[in-house]
Amino acid sequence: MSAAIDSFLAMLAAERGAAANTLAAYRRDLEGSEGVVGDLAHASRADLEKLPRAWADLAPSTVARKVSALRQFFGFCIDEGLREDDPSTALPRPQARRPLPKILTHAEVAALFEQAESEAAGDRPAAVRMLALLELLYGSGLRATELVGLPVAAVPRDAPFLTVTGKGGQQRMVPVSRRAQRAIARWMEVRESGSTFLFPSRKGHLTRIRLYQMLKELAARADLDPAKVSPHVLRHAFATHLLEGGADLRVLQTLLGHADIATTQIYTHVDSARLVELVNERHPLAGGRGAG
Repeated sequence: MSAAIDSFLAMLAAERGAAANTLAAYRRDLEGSEGVVGDLAHASRADLEKLPRAWADLAPSTVARKVSALRQFFGFCIDEGLREDDPSTALPRPQARRPLPKILTHAEVAALFEQAESEAAGDRPAAVRMLALLELLYGSGLRATELVGLPVAAVPRDAPFLTVTGKGGQQRMVPVSRRAQRAIARWMEVRESGSTFLFPSRKGHLTRIRLYQMLKELAARADLDPAKVSPHVLRHAFATHLLEGGADLRVLQTLLGHADIATTQIYTHVDSARLVELVNERHPLAGGRGAG
């Protein structure tokens, strides 16, 4: 594949701190396009016009992502003097609507915790671990990658915070509830020592895939639809339920580790019913008061 793609990805890693998963996604999109049009660094507008036909069966959001990757790549090529023109103007401009996140109700979250707490009552290590994982997913809003990769050193002894390394290697402090602190303490008592990871496995740390599977299995045992439950859904529940409780959007942005508040603002759409209710109850003219 094109050496220009490797150079572009190296730039993303070095200058923007792009995470490994982000770099892998860019590589798939760019190399997939190169498989259609040939060497991307030297592709013409006519070459790129072949891509929409190759993408005919893809969702608008997927096409938008691929177009974004190509536009950034050609911008890089121009900056580096690899070419003078930008053929990406031949690409479509799909308007990808960001889907609203899936939401768990308070009752569904309570059912998950009831099941996890019941199973952990006997101090079986796997069950205690599951409870600690659940507390951190819903109680602190961690991403799956952040959670499974937590080092033991991230758990403070006398402060209710975790030090989390998020996307792009950015670190942030994440509050940990008293419930989660107790769950972590229980897990520390029964986990096998020796690993530098809080949630170790035979080959390093618990994987995202295994975490996903474990949550699905817990949901089934709690008589919930496993299709509704995932690490990301619990992160969404954390954000939505905090917003329902009156959390400030900027605070929520910090807790979630979002670089751009526009990413956080999706939760205002999820909680639109509450916002309408808030206006009706708190606005100075609510209830017909004010000048006639």
